[in-house]
Amino acid sequence: MNSMYEILMELPMFQGVSRDKLSELIEKTPFHFLKYADGEEVVSAGSACTHIKFLISGEVMVEIPCRNLRIKIRETLSSPNVLGPEYLFGRKTEYPYNIYSRGECGILQIAKSDFINILHSDNIFLFNMLNILSRNSQKNAEELLSLSAGSVSERFAYIVVSLTQHNAKDIKILYKQKDMCSLLGIQRSSFINAMDKLKDAGVIDYTLSEIMVNDRRVLFDIMRAAE
Repeated sequence: MNSMYEILMELPMFQGVSRDKLSELIEKTPFHFLKYADGEEVVSAGSACTHIKFLISGEVMVEIPCRNLRIKIRETLSSPNVLGPEYLFGRKTEYPYNIYSRGECGILQIAKSDFINILHSDNIFLFNMLNILSRNSQKNAEELLSLSAGSVSERFAYIVVSLTQHNAKDIKILYKQKDMCSLLGIQRSSFINAMDKLKDAGVIDYTLSEIMVNDRRVLFDIMRAAE
């Protein structure tokens, strides 16, 4: 029971909950523990989100494909974490990305119906869930609208920050230069000039087919400064 309690307390959903409440939860709720080998698919893009999934050990790689463009954004998430909670409810409940294990990883998943019962059982669970959803979904409309008006660096920052999590690491963009220029609405020379400046500042490294983000925080600052 102690090890289970410690695992749950590390997850954002269960923080602030009393030990007695968690003990009661462990006894009454069907928890499903899954193990994945290195490179194994955890979530498939387009699959229905029928369970809430918690990453309780190891790491996963999230791969976000941009439709109609040859661009993929990848990020690595470490445990403890929650995977795609915003797709459990709402009109669209299919995952928009693929998730693969990096090394061995462990997933705790809870069926949607059982999770709803948890939310009803204590306001702390409900508040934690609302905070998670708010953090993941709050996107300033002005930021998105300025995507077509800001500098190339600002537009690039908007894309990276909007599509990745604040605690992600190893963020990479796999791209065709023509498609990236189309996404940003710029000419090739403008793209190369902006990438060179970000590289000189140590924010990114890049090749003709891949951009590696070294410091997401700087991109976040660039985005905020443009508001």
